Amino acid sequence: MITIIDYGMGNLGSIVNMFKRIGVKVHVSGDISAVNDAEKILLPGVGAFDKAMIRINESGLREALDKKALEDKVPILGICLGMQLLTCGSEEGQEDGLGWIDARATKIPSIDGIKVPHMGWNLVLPSSSSSLTKDLPEEPRFYFVHSYAVHVKDKSDSILTCKHGIEFDAAIQKSNIYGAQFHPEKSHKFGMQLLKNFASL
Repeated sequence: MITIIDYGMGNLGSIVNMFKRIGVKVHVSGDISAVNDAEKILLPGVGAFDKAMIRINESGLREALDKKALEDKVPILGICLGMQLLTCGSEEGQEDGLGWIDARATKIPSIDGIKVPHMGWNLVLPSSSSSLTKDLPEEPRFYFVHSYAVHVKDKSDSILTCKHGIEFDAAIQKSNIYGAQFHPEKSHKFGMQLLKNFASL
């Protein structure tokens, strides 16, 4: 069972529907008790970095999430803003991130006619092997919507890269903690395979 964290800033309907489509049971909750009992956790997110971190901190979810990630070592997947929250912080705001992966999100520069936000389908390239990205169809493409991009400090924490004006880390992993900048729930067969991989961890 995957517990999807509801802290008021995620596109939960689309995520739940995609899991149903691939036959995976999920539970949506913002309760600390649900986090404490979780076997796997998905951290969604759409919107502003600071607002998300303030909600997580003020709700009491921060302590429960830290325990599950760092002590219990359950598989955790952050998607879109949820991936950025796994890092140390973002240029978008002033709040510290969860800090589970040594990385930061920076503004995508508007250069050479590159539109910001980065919105639409884009090719990703493997940067290191991971159970999250195994058996992806050839030339994997995912659907992105973001204005800030993550850059890991240790390149071994990057599992997929993407280029939109600049190269950035499109998916990351450190031990049991995974992140995907793109929206797997909107990425058809590519997203289905990635979410199947997460469910089977």
